[in-house]
Amino acid sequence: MSPEIDTIKKAEYPEVVNVWEASVRATHHFLREEDIEYFKPLILNTYLDAVELRCVRNHEKRIIGFLGVAEDNLEMLFIHPEYRGQGIGKLLLDYSIDHLNVTKVDVNEQNEQAVGFYKHYGFYMIDRSELDSSGKPYPTLHMQLKK
Repeated sequence: MSPEIDTIKKAEYPEVVNVWEASVRATHHFLREEDIEYFKPLILNTYLDAVELRCVRNHEKRIIGFLGVAEDNLEMLFIHPEYRGQGIGKLLLDYSIDHLNVTKVDVNEQNEQAVGFYKHYGFYMIDRSELDSSGKPYPTLHMQLKK
């Protein structure tokens, strides 16, 4: 049985943040602990409401991966580390392109796995910022999907 894309209820936001944190701790080794603690309440209380959310659930209906889209920009795509490498990221990315009209993504330059993932699926760098969107010193690559 292949996983299906599902919507996320506001009551599930704490579960989404748990997936985000587990994913970030597994992939964003460049972040400091205080950065993770800084972003957690922002994601819970602000960022999730600002995007269109979709998720993939496991057989127990727990969220194991999610994405967030605003306009044509993929704002977030996170997979729980226990489920990485199983095609969930590709499934969510394909859905975002096919159903939510995603053509752009911003990626932390230091997250080389994510940069490689997006390049593999047809995104290329169009610009680079020295700071992330919060003004923190994490260079960000602005990528666009090849048409």
